[in-house]
Formats: sequence, structure tokens, C-alpha cells
Amino acid sequence: MNAAKRLEIFRRFHEDNPEPKTELAYSTPFELLIAVILSAQATDVGVNKATAKLFPVANTPEAIHALGVEGLSHFIKTIGLFNSKAKNVIETCRILVERHDSQVPQTREALEALPGVGRKTANVVLNTAFRQLTMAVDTHIFRVSNRTGIAPGKTVLDVEKALMKFVPKPYLLDAHHWLILHGRYVCQARKPRCGSCRIEDLCEYKHKTSDD
Repeated sequence: MNAAKRLEIFRRFHEDNPEPKTELAYSTPFELLIAVILSAQATDVGVNKATAKLFPVANTPEAIHALGVEGLSHFIKTIGLFNSKAKNVIETCRILVERHDSQVPQTREALEALPGVGRKTANVVLNTAFRQLTMAVDTHIFRVSNRTGIAPGKTVLDVEKALMKFVPKPYLLDAHHWLILHGRYVCQARKPRCGSCRIEDLCEYKHKTSDD
């Protein structure tokens, strides 16, 4: 895919949705961090239902740590893998209190040192909470990048690097939100909705459908 096509793709994404946001509900960087940890192999809708009950009760590292694993599990038991996630969140809260003055760190290295935080989670927090130029590649972004030809790659890291290189700079900060939403609602895994796609004429996918 050439640079002109990529520029027009992201121009249209921006035109349709000038200020894209994550669908996870949060009001502080810490709440976002916890929500993203909980969102692994779970839907944003499911996470939001759990955090809507959790955050009014506990939304600081100290408060959530005080719940303990069992107490936290009570709030997040509707989310997949809740036992391991509860342990990771409690340990993360302890580290934030003891090593980071209860603040969410603003570097990838420090974030990835927290239990339950991998590269993708770190990138989401850095981009969404702190507005850093990072690219969090999930299954939606990996699929859309390869299927459309925007940034092909065999691995998640390959796609991340390609997107950082090829997405036009004016659109880089919000690119991962547009790509996630496009993958979630239009360029879906089982059957892309090419008939109602804003970038169908620019996309290089060879097996387009007529589905709306």
C-alpha cells in the first residue's frame, strides 16, 4: 500500500470520528491501567460492568490493595480469568504504592514490570492516559493492518513497528483507536462488512464481501 492511500484512509477515519476514545470506562490513569489489565481475553462491555461496581468502592492503589485477592475477586468474578487477574492487580497495586508513590509510571519499562502488564497494555496506558506516540496492537488491529494492507506483518511486534513507520504522523496519536473500532464494528474477523466500509475503495483485501 502506498503513502497516498494510507493518508486518505486515516483522513477518513479522522473525518468520521475526530476524537476517538477507548470504550473502557475510566476517569484516572490508574483506573485505566486496572481496566486494561482486566480486559485481557474479555470484552470492554464486560470489564465496564465490573469496574462500575468496583471503582466507586475502591479506585486507588491503596484501596484496591486493601480489598485483597478475595475481596477484589468478588467484584470481577464475571470476567474471564478473574482469579489470576485479581492476584496480578493486587500485586500491581502493592508495587505502585511501594515504588511509584501510588502513581502510574509513564515509561514502558516501568509499566511492563507490573504483574499482568505486557507490551500491549503498556502501550494502551501510555497512549490513552499520557498521550504518548505508541501503538497497542490487539487482535483487531493485527487483522485490520494485514487484511487491508495498511501495515502487514507476521507478528504483533512486526505490525506495531510497521504502523509506527507507515501511519501518517498527524494521525499517529489516535490511530490505534480508529483501527480497533474499525476491526470491532466493520472489518470483523469472520466476515468483514465491506459493503458499509468507508475505506473499501482503498483497501487491498482480495476477498471483499458485499455485506453491510
